[in-house]
Amino acid sequence: DPCRNFHCKRGKVCHVDQQGEPCCICQDPAACPSTKDYEHVCGTDNKTYEGTCQLFGTKCQLEGTKMGRQLHLDYMGSCKYIPPCTDYEVDQFPLRMRDWLKNILMQYYERDLNTSGILTEKQRNKIKKIYQNDKRLAAGDHTVELLLHDFEKNYHMYVYPVHWQFHQLDLHPADRLLTHSELAPLRASLVPMEHCITRFFQECDGDQDKLIALKEWCHCFGIKK
Repeated sequence: DPCRNFHCKRGKVCHVDQQGEPCCICQDPAACPSTKDYEHVCGTDNKTYEGTCQLFGTKCQLEGTKMGRQLHLDYMGSCKYIPPCTDYEVDQFPLRMRDWLKNILMQYYERDLNTSGILTEKQRNKIKKIYQNDKRLAAGDHTVELLLHDFEKNYHMYVYPVHWQFHQLDLHPADRLLTHSELAPLRASLVPMEHCITRFFQECDGDQDKLIALKEWCHCFGIKK
């Protein structure tokens, strides 16, 4: 089968042409496998798609058009009303996000104590210093005031989690710049819970070049260096 090891980007499938050569053609959205309700996704056109196969197949068919360029995965789940993000809320967003990233790494570290494999040795060594610090703020539903106070008092505990998340996303390619596609895995899963995340990332892009550089990312999260 010429298509066996032939890779096509999302929204396209391998097809053998008349000469027997493999090539990529747009996925027919109607031919996508059926999905469960929890696999539905919302596109930036505010339309619910049965799954990412249908969304990216549709985007491929619109290639070269304005609609095609503007269509992306907005968030996981069926489309619903997302309230607008106020100036106050977007200002508070990095406080919760920093705390959330730190706590995710704490969970990964605890899991690795029993069955290593999630973190590299270098990552474990960095996280261990935060984990063993008796001044660390435990996970919980904290007030904005407490999160701000802890960030100012224990700033050093938040630097690595912010850097870590950037490099977790910066993969295709790893060039110290985050594209819309690289941000999608984080954004799409959080939008229903954190309605300010879209505006936050838009405002992070200080030079409006559709890319978030490491320096811009750190600035948004209040990391000074």
